[in-house]
Formats: sequence, structure tokens, C-alpha cells
Amino acid sequence: MGRSAELGDLDEALAAAPGAVLVGGEAGLGKTRLVREFARTVEDVDGTPRARLLVGGCLELGSDGLPFAPFTTVLRGLVRDIGIDGIAELLPRGDTRGLARLLPEFGEPESDTPSGEERARLFELVLTLLERLAERQPLVLVIEDAHWADRSTRDLLAFLVRNTFSAPLLIVVTYRVDELHRTHPLRPLLAELDRSDKVRRIELTRLSRAEVAEQAARILGTEPQPRLVDRIHARSEGNPLFVEALLDSDGTLASELPESLRDLLLAGVQRLPEETQDVLRDASGGGTRIEHALLAAVSGLDDTTLTRVLRPAVAANVLVVDGDGYAFRHALIREALHDDLLPGEHTRLHTRYAQALEDDPGLVPPGRLWVELSHHWNAAHDATWALVSSSRAAGDAHKALAYAESLAMLSRVLELWERVPDAAQRIGADHTDVLEQAAAAADLAGEYEIGIKLATAALREVEESGGPSTRRAALLELRGRMRHQMARPGFVEDLREAVRCLPAEPSVIRARTLATLAQYVRLTTDTQEARSAAVESMEIARALGDVIAEADALITLFCVDIDYDGDEEMLAAAEEAALRSGSHRVLLRLAVIKSHFLEGCGRHEEAVEVARRGMERAEDFGVARTQGTFLGINLAEPLVSLGRWDEAFAVLGQALEQDPAITIRTSLLVLLGEVAAARGDLPAAQAWLDASDEIMDLKMEWLKTQDYFATLRLKARLRIAARRYEEALEAVGPVIPTTGLPDDSRYAWPIMVLGATACAALGDQATIDGTPALPQIEARAADLKVLGPAQEAHRLTFLAEAARARGVHDLAAWDTAAAAWERLGERYPLATALTRAGEAAILDGDRDAAADRLRRAADLADRLGAKPLSAHLDDLRRRARLGRAAGPATEPAPAGPPLGLTPRELEVLRLVADGQSNREIAEVLFISAKTASVHVSNILTKLEVASRGEAAATAHRLALFPIRRA
Repeated sequence: MGRSAELGDLDEALAAAPGAVLVGGEAGLGKTRLVREFARTVEDVDGTPRARLLVGGCLELGSDGLPFAPFTTVLRGLVRDIGIDGIAELLPRGDTRGLARLLPEFGEPESDTPSGEERARLFELVLTLLERLAERQPLVLVIEDAHWADRSTRDLLAFLVRNTFSAPLLIVVTYRVDELHRTHPLRPLLAELDRSDKVRRIELTRLSRAEVAEQAARILGTEPQPRLVDRIHARSEGNPLFVEALLDSDGTLASELPESLRDLLLAGVQRLPEETQDVLRDASGGGTRIEHALLAAVSGLDDTTLTRVLRPAVAANVLVVDGDGYAFRHALIREALHDDLLPGEHTRLHTRYAQALEDDPGLVPPGRLWVELSHHWNAAHDATWALVSSSRAAGDAHKALAYAESLAMLSRVLELWERVPDAAQRIGADHTDVLEQAAAAADLAGEYEIGIKLATAALREVEESGGPSTRRAALLELRGRMRHQMARPGFVEDLREAVRCLPAEPSVIRARTLATLAQYVRLTTDTQEARSAAVESMEIARALGDVIAEADALITLFCVDIDYDGDEEMLAAAEEAALRSGSHRVLLRLAVIKSHFLEGCGRHEEAVEVARRGMERAEDFGVARTQGTFLGINLAEPLVSLGRWDEAFAVLGQALEQDPAITIRTSLLVLLGEVAAARGDLPAAQAWLDASDEIMDLKMEWLKTQDYFATLRLKARLRIAARRYEEALEAVGPVIPTTGLPDDSRYAWPIMVLGATACAALGDQATIDGTPALPQIEARAADLKVLGPAQEAHRLTFLAEAARARGVHDLAAWDTAAAAWERLGERYPLATALTRAGEAAILDGDRDAAADRLRRAADLADRLGAKPLSAHLDDLRRRARLGRAAGPATEPAPAGPPLGLTPRELEVLRLVADGQSNREIAEVLFISAKTASVHVSNILTKLEVASRGEAAATAHRLALFPIRRA
């Protein structure tokens, strides 16, 4: 076949599973054949299958709204193989109802009004099913023709790839690269998946001459003549499909290469009997694969006649038998046949399909009827029935949690509306109803740009018709939430107007709209408005017994102005209401807020436990890898504080694998960056910062204090690590005038500490916007609240650092700060404070105190893996001639610097002797490459040598450094 290398890649991927392989290539390059050959080797090795194989293909119809098509096929095959009971055994509690939206055999869906939570549970169930199957036997899931995948299929596929962590599951995805135009929706998914270590990509290229010869030999069953191979290779240009189409069974070229691919593809069809060609043209209207019964109905032939007429097509390999139906050997053959139809033929053919399906809906699997009818009536230019079918298809897609496909169908309804005079009567909904439904579908599908436009159009119609205020309020709330998701101005104004246009008397919609307003306005500086809205919502909710709105209001009230040193009475009330509500969403929101509060209090161990329990609750609800991802931030943050960095990295990495929303991704990136910086991996930390910066460019700066200030904090920390102190102050600068944000003191204090650190390094040269920096930073700090012991520890650190910036090295101040961090259990800030205390003790001449603090700091830094801090401590002890043990150094002081070299130059010479470049030396010693170059020049001068090699030889000859042994 000429694809031995690619087969080897697939074999390696299976051995290394879990993982995924993306197989791309031009049409006709053999993606399907490669997968079939791989399947053959997987399913039968010395009579024993290596793995179970599941195959599902995306339909070209998928772009018209058929959701989850390949996964429906896979599930139907599993039902045939192991039965519904066998599938139930693999699912939690044996409950298969969550899969009912994919396959009716599993019963009725859990609810008539599907939600985002139910969609998340569906994804979890599919993943659980595949993982349990893989635990029994390695599993290969093949999704073919992903370039035709609908939005829901792409979402589920991405979810599976990201979340397969241990079971031996290999996901193979094929797609046509020549179909992926610049705006094709598969392109961003491929780019995203390609960044994962678990994903490999195979790009099929055209065959070489030798590979063409191998393919021809397989087709002919004998070795072809060299001249024939030359001609085939030249004519086909290495396209396997062209090679196959050009070769006749007698070993000759079927024809000269046609002018176009269509002519080439149709050449094999045109050699078939006329009646066979007629039926193939009928089949071309039904997609790449068509059921025998449906083709019989459309063609008007009985079973016996249809079988006889199609036999030549199967023999010629134009069609292949596929279960109870037929599939074109290559999708391009079907496309060429369909495109070759005359306009009248095209209309009549799709009319016949639609009529056949209406006469006998059982001709297609359940769940496909209305989307098929929509496709065929639209292709037949029958606007009325296309509109009716699209409306029904939208409802089915919504029930199946396929919101993007529901949006596509509703969009078609809107496109056809003007062409159907009695459209409202036909579907039982007016134009405004459809706009509302489409806007809601867009919100659920994450298509906020489209959703805002649809909601705006619906609002205009409601206002023009004088519709009820409750309808207008619901649309304003919907648009406000979508504007917030897009970081668009006006979201708060929409929510305020939604409340204003509602009657003042208590109602459920008023309680919930007020709760939404409070939740979102809290993100601005108007906390009083948030408080008032939340209080009114709570009062109405309690009066009406709406526990969900009451819990939301209580949580928002608690968040409006969190006091990390106050009582927790309101939090306890919110927790009690959330438990009474039983709402998964509210309970998870409570877990987020409670763990956030505990971390802000410095109660890190408790925060870890609450976040873990929240994630377990999310798992119980079936949304551990979706909504539970947000709790990953609140689990990782206290782990970072406690110095459990490996655990934090694992949590953060898994959370990022979920492709989290833009509203939470920044926190993950910043935490990763800060740990990487503390460990000395500055390039990785810079990469995390760049990603966070990119997100912040898309968001309004005041959108979330946690995002904005945290990104600036990481930027300042990295600039200090790189000794670029002026740039560090540039990062601190925007925080000084930005006051009044929610949780201001929690996120501003750490930046004030970093600002003081930069000022200490720069001295009198420290400025922000041309003005001395330290007075500005001290003034901002003076106005900050101190809420709880964690903020007190930052305040004490700031005071000690600000004194250092003024030239005062206060040992007592640093000891006080260190004690505060020790009480909180935060090891890295403790090590840093002890380091500063040791420096102050050295300057005071108290060597015993210095040695004790530096020893403790070094032990902490070593255990944390904080390499830059460890290196700084080693350098500090060496320069102060202090040993690792407490008390003064026991080693004798050296007689003097050898060869007139300074201690720093000796360090540089040691690295030169090790063969390191100036850039590598700079990285090791945390200096600039230019400074390293100056040191090397001084060394060459003092040693009176002409090159780095001679300097290294001199060092070795004089045994200045111990010999490194392997």
C-alpha cells in the first residue's frame, strides 16, 4: 500500500495509548484505506485481536445540522455487539438514560428541556463508556471524515481527546486537508489538539514511484511492468485514488487522464450499464452511505431488481456493501455524480427523497428524519416544507443537546421565513419566537456574537409590537449575559434595564433577574448596586419560596465585599440554601466561593479539602471534567501556597486540557507561570504570561480583579527574576490608580510587595511615569485594607521591603514577616522572608543569626525545587563565608582570590571550563549575556590568554576546580 511508515505510527500510538492520531490528506490519498489496513492488523493478529475497533463516520449532511452522527453509529454497533444490558454494565449505576439523546434504544431522555449540565453529563457518559470498554481490552475509536463533522461532534471529540488519561483508548480522526478552507470550523480544533502531548498528526503525502508500484501490484495481483508504473505515476501524480481509477483489471490504463477530477471519477461509472448509472445517480442524493430500503423507495425498484442493478457497481468497486446499505468507495465519486445532475434532475431527485421519507419515516434511523427532510426539501427548493422540517429538526437537536445544530436549523427557518406567507401558522411560532429560540440556542452553543445579534433583533420586534415586559426582560438578561461572555460593554446596562422593565411586585422572574444583575454588576466597581439587587432578590425569593434565587442572592451578597477576617454567618446561610435548592449549578458555585474564601483567609488546607469535595460532587453530578474544571483553580491555588507544586501542576495541567472558558483560563495560566518562575523555568513562565496577556487583550481590564491584577503580578515577578527592574515597575504602575475593584486588597498587596522589591534594586532610579516610584507605591498600600491573616502577612512583608528600598535592613521586621508566613504554612514566602532576614543579619554583623536564617531558607528552597532562590542563597553564603550549618562557617577562609580573579569571575571561569557559552553562563548565574561577556573578557586579560579554550586549559592545569566525575 505504500503506507508502512504511517501504519507504524498508528501501531506506536496504540502501544502508547491513551492518545489520539489526526490523519489528514488530500481527497484520494488513502486515509480510509490506511485506517482499514490498520483495522485489519488490529482485529486479527495470529487469530487474536489486539484491540476492539469502533468506527463512525461524519456525514456530509452533518453541516446541515445532524448532531453526533459518528457517535450514534458507534453506539448502534455496540448495541448489536454487547446489547443494551452490556452497555448498562459499563455505566455508573447502570443508567443508560443519559445516552437516550443519541440512541432511542436507551429509553426516554431524562428531561424534555435539556440543559448545559445534561449535555455535560452526556459527554461524561460517552467517555466513561469508552474508558470502561478500554479497561477490558485496548480500544480504537475511528472518526472518519471529520471535515464534515457537526459542531456537537467536534465538541464531543475534543472532550474525549482532552480527557482520556489512563485507559488504553486510541482515537483516530481522519479529515481532508483540501476541504479545510481558511474559515473551516475544524481548523481551530486541529490546531488546539495538535498542541497536546497526547496527540500525533499524520499527514498523508502523494505516493512515490515505488509506492505506486506497490499499490498497482495489490490491485492487479501481480507485479506491473515498469513502463506501466512509469505511466501511472506520471499521470496520477501519486494520488492513490487516481492510480486505482486508471488501472483496469486487465493490467492496462483505463483511459487517458481526464481534464478534471470529476471526469476521472465518473469514468468508472460510465462503463457500467445505463440502468446501474441511473440508480447511482439516485444514490448520490442520499449522501456517501445510503440504506438499501431508502434507495429502493427513491428509485422505485423492488429489492430483487435493485440488487441486480447494483451488482455491477459493487463488482466495479464503485459501491461497497456496508451493513444494510451501500457506501460509495470514495465520497468524491458521489459528489461528482451529484454535481453532474441537471438542475431539474437535482430538484426532482431531492423531492423524491423527501416524499419517500414522509411516506415511510422508518427508512432512516430515529432522530435523523427531520434533519434529512430539511436537507432534501431545501435542496428541492420547497421553502414551505424546508421551513417546517427545519423547525422540527431544531427541536430534535435541542433535545439531543446539540445546540449548534439547533441554531443552524433555526437560522434556516429565519432565512426561509419571507418565502412562506403562513410560516407562523405552519410551525406554531411567530418570527419573534424563532429569534428568541435561536438566541437561546446561540447562548448554549457559545455562539455569543450571533446570539447578541439575534437577541437584539428579537428585542426590536418585541418593542415594536408592544410585547409584554417580561418577554423584553428575559431577552435583555440573555443579551446581557452574552455581552459579558464577549467582554462587551453594555452588559450591565442590559441587566439594569431588564430589572427596570419588570413590574415592581414580587415574581420569580424578578427575583432571578435581580440575582443575575447582582452577580454581574459585582464585577464592576458599583458594589452597592450589587448589594441592593441581591438583597431585593433574596427578599422576593424567600417570600415566593424560590430557593435557587435565594441561594444565588446569598452567595452574591457574601461575595460583594468579602471580609476574610469576619464571621461566616452569611456563607453558612448560603450553604444551607444551596443544599435545600438541590441545584447542581448553585452547589458548585458555593464550592467555588467557599474554597476561594478559605484560601483568601490563609486557611489553605481547608481550601484544598473544600475544593476537592466540590470536584467530587461535580463527579457525582456527572460533570467532573466540565463544570468541575473551574474548581481546579481553587484546588491548585492553595496547593501552590502550601508549596505542593507538583500536585498543583498536575491539577492545572488537567484543567487546561478541558479547554476552559476565557473567563477562567487566565487564573490557570498565571498560577502555572508563577510556579515555573519560582522553579527557575523562565521561558515556560514567559510563555504562560504571553498566553494570559493575549487573553487580557480581549477582555475589559476591570472585568475581573483576579485576572487583571494576577497577570500584572506575574509580569512584575518575571521582570524582577530577569533583573529588569524598570520593566517590573511598568507592570506595577497600572495597579496604583486602579482602585475600588472587588477583592482589591487581596490581589493588590502582592503587587505592592513586588513594587517595593524593584525599588530596592533600583534605589533612587526607581520611577513610574517619570515620578519616584516608592512614594506612589507606599501611598497605594496605605489605602489598602488588611482583611485576614494572609493580607497581614503581605502587609508585614511590604513594610520590611519598603524599608529595604529606603536603605534600612530591618532584621526584626523580616523576622516578623517570616513568622506570619510560617503560621500560614506558606513555605516559599517564608523562605524569601528568611533570606531577607539573613541578609539583614549579615549587614548587622550577626553571623550566627544570619547562618541560622539562611540555613532554614536553603532547606525550604531545596525541598521546593526553587532553583533561583537556592542559587541566590548559595551565592550569599559563599560571599559571607557562611557554611550550611548554623553558626559561623567552620571552613578556613581562603588565602585570597587566585590569579587576581574576583569570586564572580571564578564562578564564570568554572563555567567556561565546563564548556558553557556566554548565554548559558548568563542563565546559570542569572545575569545578562552582556555581563557574562564582560566577565569573560576580564578573565582572559587577567590570565593573559587569547581564547576561552586557553582559559579553560589554565584552570584545569592549576586544578582551580574539582574534577567532575560521571
